[in-house]
Amino acid sequence: MKIGIFTDAYYPEINGVATSCLNLFQELTLRGHDVDVYAPQCKGWEQHRNANVHYLASTPLPLLKDRNVALPNYKAIQQALDMPFDVIHTNSEFVMGSLGQYLSKKMGCACVHTYHTIWEDYTSYITHGLGDASARKFARRYSEWWCERFDRIIAPTAKTEKLLQFYGVEAPIDIIPSGIDLSRFAPEKHTLEDITSVRAECGVRDGERVLLSIGRLSKEKNVDQILRIFPALHSVCPDVRFVIIGEGPMKEQLSQIARDNSIDGFVSIIGAKPWEQIDRYYAIGDVFASTSHSETQGLTYIEAMASGLCVCAVQDPCLDNVIENGVDGILTGDSDTKLLTALQLAFSPIGKEIGKRAVHAAQPFSTEKFAENVEKCYIAAIASKAQERDSANNEA
Repeated sequence: MKIGIFTDAYYPEINGVATSCLNLFQELTLRGHDVDVYAPQCKGWEQHRNANVHYLASTPLPLLKDRNVALPNYKAIQQALDMPFDVIHTNSEFVMGSLGQYLSKKMGCACVHTYHTIWEDYTSYITHGLGDASARKFARRYSEWWCERFDRIIAPTAKTEKLLQFYGVEAPIDIIPSGIDLSRFAPEKHTLEDITSVRAECGVRDGERVLLSIGRLSKEKNVDQILRIFPALHSVCPDVRFVIIGEGPMKEQLSQIARDNSIDGFVSIIGAKPWEQIDRYYAIGDVFASTSHSETQGLTYIEAMASGLCVCAVQDPCLDNVIENGVDGILTGDSDTKLLTALQLAFSPIGKEIGKRAVHAAQPFSTEKFAENVEKCYIAAIASKAQERDSANNEA
């Protein structure tokens, strides 16, 4: 198949959408398909040029300075129109998604969309709390309108499928979890020398255990809750250091919270790390913590499990069929008290055993399985489009 992937986030940008699109591009290519990616230029894109990856001119988003928005020009659009795509796969509800959808209509090819982000959880970036209920309502209506324009929709989890159906989406929906390259995260892959080097880079002292958080440092990720209860955790487990890997608008605020609570000596806020090296940072962890409710899937949970960490996360529907509480991870309620209790359990011998079992539990989420399921979705979308054309021709 000739496949076009259109996305507003792509490698070397680091986030779930960028990683999902990169894995899909690589695996579909390995399966013999001819795949082209269209994405905005981002920091470091020049070092990763590829004949099949088209980085379009871009500008920083006004409200999210660490994100770029593409500026497609006539030449780029004409070049894409010359591609004999069998299917176009959009991964954005905005500029690049609109471009992909426009091209599919011009070409008459099948068009599939993955709904990666629950946009109603992000409206506060625009409203800052004023009229947020109306903004969330608009986000739901926009999501419904958007998804109804495609031959098929991919939802990373049943949580996302149910949400889209609640919005009123009637287009066929396939639940396909994004996959990861499990071999990269295997605990046995990293040498003691490598782990020692990364621990030193992150300020981890000899004998310290690591509570790890990896992801965007923004309000919806709720990392500040973990910082709030860390003094109480540290009083019980004084050998634990909290290592935070990521960038985002809350980075300085998190540093201030650590200083205000006199725990900055036991907290390391490292910043973002290159995606191709991120497995090295999981390798230093003992427990991976997340208190986010904004995930559609949350690849970091699976990466942590594949790395042999005990995942401690606030219960969320995106974790259904991913983590079995007490078996291959620990799920907790929203309150600080429940989170603290769960983290204490995670740092106990029980948590160490859970981490060992988590490696096996991550196996169904391979990139190979991901690409295989997306390929099936494409075939169904192409067949549906062909049937639609046949019906139109018969009526004519």
